[in-house]
Amino acid sequence: MLDTVRWAWKVKIHSKLDIDLKMRLREQAEQEAINVFSQNLSDLLLAAPAGNKATMGLDPGIRTGVKVAVVDATGKLLETATIYPHQPLNQWDQSIETLYQLAKKHHVELISIGNGTASRETDKLVADLFKRYPELNIAKLITSEAGASVYSASELAAKEFPDLDVSLRGAVSIARRLQDPLAELVKIEPKAIGVGQYQHDVNQVQLARSLDATVEDCVNKVGVDVNTASAALLSHIAGLNLGLAENIIAYRNEHGVFSNRQQLKKVKRLGPKAFEQAAGFLRIRNGDNPLDASAVHPEAYEVVNKIAQRNNKNVQDLIGQSAFIQQLNPHDYVDDNFGLPTIKDILSELDKPGRDPRPEFVTASFKEGVDSIDDLYEGMQLEGVVSNVTNFGAFVDIGVHQDGLVHISQLADRFVKDPRDVVKAGDVVKVKVQEVDVQRKRISLTMKSHKLKKQRSKPQSKQQTMHSVMADAFKRAR
Repeated sequence: MLDTVRWAWKVKIHSKLDIDLKMRLREQAEQEAINVFSQNLSDLLLAAPAGNKATMGLDPGIRTGVKVAVVDATGKLLETATIYPHQPLNQWDQSIETLYQLAKKHHVELISIGNGTASRETDKLVADLFKRYPELNIAKLITSEAGASVYSASELAAKEFPDLDVSLRGAVSIARRLQDPLAELVKIEPKAIGVGQYQHDVNQVQLARSLDATVEDCVNKVGVDVNTASAALLSHIAGLNLGLAENIIAYRNEHGVFSNRQQLKKVKRLGPKAFEQAAGFLRIRNGDNPLDASAVHPEAYEVVNKIAQRNNKNVQDLIGQSAFIQQLNPHDYVDDNFGLPTIKDILSELDKPGRDPRPEFVTASFKEGVDSIDDLYEGMQLEGVVSNVTNFGAFVDIGVHQDGLVHISQLADRFVKDPRDVVKAGDVVKVKVQEVDVQRKRISLTMKSHKLKKQRSKPQSKQQTMHSVMADAFKRAR
């Protein structure tokens, strides 16, 4: 009997338990990796938009030149060009003149520079442009170009810009994603944005399902202007798909802009159920009804009318009147059709109509003279943008083509269990260089406040650096 027990444990039970436990651990790890990707994607999609401003997008390159695209305040492409300020042509002055003429012609307010190869060199070019023509009064920003090349070669880009060269479509995307990251990034396959961890090792079906749900949640949280939104953006609205989104745009092109939400019912194949799901997330600015620009669903308009009548006011007079709305008692308007939570949501929306959940637009200022990893030294303080957050820390773009890692132990002066409690993708942070490994292209950073107080004005000499390395090695050995 003992021999039978030993045999059963060794051959059957132990192996079964071993496989089951490892499978369970792998599934948990996969789910955690998918959650990390989804949360980072959400942070990126809900990043602050620069707003409706004429923008010039620069897709940096060295040998192939810098691709230039100018879009108007609504994202419409106005003009493109290619300049060659870097090697081997070195057309620096001609490139500055080209940028000046484009900026002056189209009244450009923002310049969006992709953070790829030659981004800092191109940043210097734009800085030189501002020095020569200070009257331009333009702001420049370094923008993540992750996924821009994927969009350029996509079927959606080909349909949107059939006569535009593939290399120039990326510059258009870089310009637009500064104006409104959500509207532009939804055109790109989420997995191509690259803000996750171990994304190629997890279940791809579950990953795709989770990312699609995240995109839909972000789009619905912000809402879209039905008169300006693209088919890619509209397709993520609850109740709609790509076919219905294209039908909405076809109706808009044929009959002009929508003046009220009820016109959506005339769109081909958009039935009552789809309208019921989607209407509250579709905004119509300057339409027939001021409530069409808010998140109040058409079915709840009667509640707003009731509130206005009881207080002898027009609906327009209610919108945005915070002091008056806060005096109202939600219980007074509860009936058989609308409960207390719905009334509270309606009053909250009337208080801040069409409020955007995204934060205020801020940018990072990369340090002048720091263009590559060779320019970094221990103790240097920099400003950067969080490009990715993982369970073991956060990666920060400091403008040297190689993101630095702030380990979870260096994120704050206190114990940090989850890095997302401290930072999220898109945050502007101040960091200090802890260690630079040029050969392996690894940069260690810290965000601890007591380590940000002191900073060396100059890097140590090679001899001093060697002494420091030996001293550190001796301490570790002890």
